[in-house]
Amino acid sequence: MEWSQILTLASKEFKDRLRNKWVLAVALVFTVFSLVITYFGGAAQGQVGPRSIEFTIASLVSLVIYLIPLIALLLGFDAVVGERERGSLDLLLSLPITRMELLLGKYLGLAAALTLSTLGGFALVAVLLYRQFSSAGLFHYVGFMLSSVLLGLAFLSLAVCMSVLARERTRASGFAIALWFFFVLVFDLLLLGALVATGGKYGGDLFAYLLLLNPADVFRILNVFSLEDVRTLYGLTSVVPPALARPWLMGLVMLAWIAGPLAVARWRFKA
Repeated sequence: MEWSQILTLASKEFKDRLRNKWVLAVALVFTVFSLVITYFGGAAQGQVGPRSIEFTIASLVSLVIYLIPLIALLLGFDAVVGERERGSLDLLLSLPITRMELLLGKYLGLAAALTLSTLGGFALVAVLLYRQFSSAGLFHYVGFMLSSVLLGLAFLSLAVCMSVLARERTRASGFAIALWFFFVLVFDLLLLGALVATGGKYGGDLFAYLLLLNPADVFRILNVFSLEDVRTLYGLTSVVPPALARPWLMGLVMLAWIAGPLAVARWRFKA
């Protein structure tokens, strides 16, 4: 595998996103929404402005879970199938480049664009929090930003996998939207429905471990259940066992969500 080929293709993908202002547009969206939530997230409690690092993170978690997966899926759903429909995939594969190099180059370029836009969108909030709480309080917020990037990369992996599996661009876009609905809206409802239907007989720790089957829930555990102040504030101390709510463990699970779909895409793209 030639990394020079991969990085060249990744650079092209990244520059294409910069050229069409995609990175700037997404960064502006995150900046506006994150500032509004940071300043007015506590308005219901009669306070305007950031109350604490933990409360700010808890307020931004919902924004990230709804927006980043959707943006990542829309970014990557046509990475391969789009090239196939335009007729440029055969041209690319006729060059001295393997399918694996093509797949990784596409993914890394899109990942770089998504990462830059995500970090850029949350950077202004980081500056405001630094001015109010000093650098000591930014540790958790930096972790929140990095975990947001991991969440985006996990859904980007799913999008690229769907792009390989789908034979038409319209089907790939349909799969992408279906994945967003399932993981962001439906998955937790199904778990709660099963918990209620069984009268809580199969709840407890099993319910918590089933959350690992959803990258959005892994992100939520990492940023809400792992913070003791937030767990106590929202009464969440008994939902996820402390042994599971460990940042390093959830980080490994998120990395598995990134690597897994890419492995499937690599296997199917060879077929």
